[in-house]
Amino acid sequence: MSSAALRNGWHAWRWYLLALVMGLLDQYTKTLATESLVYARPVEVFSWFNLTLQHNTGAAFSFLSDAGGWQRWFFTVVAVVISGVLTVWLFMAPRAHWLLGLSLALILGGAVGNVWDRVALGYVVDFISVHYQGWYFPAFNIADSAITVGAICMLLDSFFNRHSEQA
Repeated sequence: MSSAALRNGWHAWRWYLLALVMGLLDQYTKTLATESLVYARPVEVFSWFNLTLQHNTGAAFSFLSDAGGWQRWFFTVVAVVISGVLTVWLFMAPRAHWLLGLSLALILGGAVGNVWDRVALGYVVDFISVHYQGWYFPAFNIADSAITVGAICMLLDSFFNRHSEQA
């Protein structure tokens, strides 16, 4: 490993801390939802926003939720591998690319939050429900939000860094 990579890597601690905070926040909110909500019974917060406790045994948008159980371990292994890659990537990321660090930390924190659920419970706890005129977006959680925001930040980083390299 090069000395430049080691110098950059030692500054990754703040991103690891953010990932840890996101994972803990995710678990805290899932615990609150589990203790406070009745399964599948919506609690209206706004006309377009409910808190609704759901258990997702599949992937995003309940993909493969009725696959018979194998998907629990498949998605767990995939998420653990991705988390390992993200951990190394964060360590190796150039210090100046703060948006990349932010995106990787958010995705890592979200992935770990959902993996924890899969291993401990066999499903992911979802509780945020957004809807409009009878159309309901699939329920999600803080980890899913962190992953989504992280992916958007990663796209922005790739655009800005490509643009700055061409200039």
